[in-house]
Amino acid sequence: MFDVILYQPEIPPNTGNIIRLCANTAARLHLVKPLGFTLEDKQLLRAGLDYHEFATITVHESWADCAASMEDRRLFAVSTKGTQRYDLVDYAAGDAFVFGPEGRGLPAEILAAVSEQHCIRIPMAPGNRSLNLSNAVAVVIYEAWRQVDFGKTM
Repeated sequence: MFDVILYQPEIPPNTGNIIRLCANTAARLHLVKPLGFTLEDKQLLRAGLDYHEFATITVHESWADCAASMEDRRLFAVSTKGTQRYDLVDYAAGDAFVFGPEGRGLPAEILAAVSEQHCIRIPMAPGNRSLNLSNAVAVVIYEAWRQVDFGKTM
């Protein structure tokens, strides 16, 4: 269906929530090292509840490894620096979405590697910095999934 890529995630409960989200939306989760936690972290496991076994998770040693595995996919970078609103894009099954670490967002080299129309943002009230990572992933994945009629599973 879709691929969610977390580039160097830092906060275990956010990733745990995203594991649960991916399990429930049939999205594949990719984690790009270094991670700010271990996959056995108690907070990660608690937030993911018992959904870990239902999620497809791949850990990549580097961004280069992850990017190579996505060569045949449309890649969208989700960033507060994005020029395109996430809800104005037509998504298709197989699209991949990359999200940056909680403390600093996506690095310039990843943003530069994505075309301007594939650098998307979620609107926020003026003066705010960012949404919680797991909330941002949920907003984007549910919009993409909605556009493909929820994979005709409803």
